[in-house]
Amino acid sequence: MPRSVDLMRDFACPASSNFLNRRVTLHAMNSFIEATQTVLLIPARLLGQVEYSSSASGQGQAPGPVFWIFWLAFMILIIAACWKVFTKAGQPGWAAIIPLYNIYIWCKIVGRPGWWVILMIIPFVNFIVGIILSIDLAKSFGKGVGFGLGLAFLGVIFWPILGFGSAQYQGPSAGGLAPRTATQAA
Repeated sequence: MPRSVDLMRDFACPASSNFLNRRVTLHAMNSFIEATQTVLLIPARLLGQVEYSSSASGQGQAPGPVFWIFWLAFMILIIAACWKVFTKAGQPGWAAIIPLYNIYIWCKIVGRPGWWVILMIIPFVNFIVGIILSIDLAKSFGKGVGFGLGLAFLGVIFWPILGFGSAQYQGPSAGGLAPRTATQAA
């Protein structure tokens, strides 16, 4: 076929020359969409399949109202304990229920810098920083390292003891960040 005829065919129907390319591209896109659905949607469907096998009847029922009443009472106790600890330290009690801000106030109570909040967001580092902050909190209330470890690992028991007990706040325990008195400044 002469070149002029070939050009005429392309000119007459420009879509016909790219038809094969578009078809290949469309097939590749469909394959990509199917692969994405396989990777993302099938695991998501598996996440939706919840079976509560700890029920008394064994028929996979959700926790009953007694569980939720105890859970709510437990959460109120922990929030009230944190609120009391913050209040004893001269900070606003409502700060205990604000995420991230409560960690900032906790750092402020123990005398650590505010940027430690960032350390509490980093996985694995937050465990070490949480233990350090718990020990500092115990020292700030005149308790020992053992009580601080109790705050870190058995907070359910030790936070209410600290909040509702007779411990008095003695100031930030972390070195260098305590407010200076007039005799120290001179």
